[in-house]
Amino acid sequence: MKRRFTGLTDPGLIRTVNQDDYYIDPDGRFFIVADGMGGHAGGQEASHIAKEAIETYLRQNWLSSAPSQELLEQAIYQANQAILLDQQQHPERSDMGTTAVVVIFRQDQSWFAHVGDSRLYRLRNSELEQITEDHTWVAKAMKAGEITPEQARTHQWRHVLSQCLGRKDLHQVDVKPMDVQPGDRLLLCTDGLTEELSDPIIAQNLQPDRNGDETATLLVEEAKQKGGKDNITVVIVEIEDNS
Repeated sequence: MKRRFTGLTDPGLIRTVNQDDYYIDPDGRFFIVADGMGGHAGGQEASHIAKEAIETYLRQNWLSSAPSQELLEQAIYQANQAILLDQQQHPERSDMGTTAVVVIFRQDQSWFAHVGDSRLYRLRNSELEQITEDHTWVAKAMKAGEITPEQARTHQWRHVLSQCLGRKDLHQVDVKPMDVQPGDRLLLCTDGLTEELSDPIIAQNLQPDRNGDETATLLVEEAKQKGGKDNITVVIVEIEDNS
C-alpha cells in the first residue's frame, strides 16, 4: 500500500523551548514522535537522542533477518541506552527522559512501539481509535475503574508517567502489530495536542476532506487556540490503495 505523510511541530504559546522531536523516513518506512522532559536542555536533548538512536538503528538494520517486533524492541532499547549514557556524561541532565511512539511498515506488515503518553490514533471510516495505551498513573486508574475518563482529563496526576525512556528500570516496551487498510489515516502525536483537543475534535479535524499538510496545520492551530500550553507535534500517515 502506498503512503502519503507529513509532520509538524510547534512550541505552543507558553513554552520557550520545543522539547518535542519527530522523524519521517523519506521512503515512508517508519515514523517517530518523541516528547522530552527534565528541564529545558534535558527534555530537548532526550527527545533528540531518542529520535536519532531509533532512526539510526532502524535504518542500519532494516534489511536484516530480524523479525519486525525484535527490530522495534531493539531500536527502543538502543534509544534508552543512549539517553542513559548521556545522563552519565552530563550529570546536569540526569533526570531527563522522553516518550516515544514509532510506526514501521516492513515486510508487508505494520507495527508500532510506544513508551509514555505520546499517542497513536487510527481514523477509519470516520471513526477514531486510540491504538496506544498511555503509560500513566491515570490510565492505570481508569483501567481499574478507579476514575472516569472525564476525571482523567483534568486529574492532577495526569502527567505522571509510569514508563519513559531514560530510566534504568525500563523493563517492558509495548510492541504490537497493527492492522491498516486503504483509506486509513494514522496520527502520531504528543500530549500537547491531546491535552487541548478531545478525541471527537481530533476525529473531526482528521477527516480526509483535506490533505495531510492542511490537516496537520489545522490540528496544531486548533490546539493553540485552546490554550497551547505545551509543545505540539503531529505526524499524519495516509494509507492509499496501490491501484
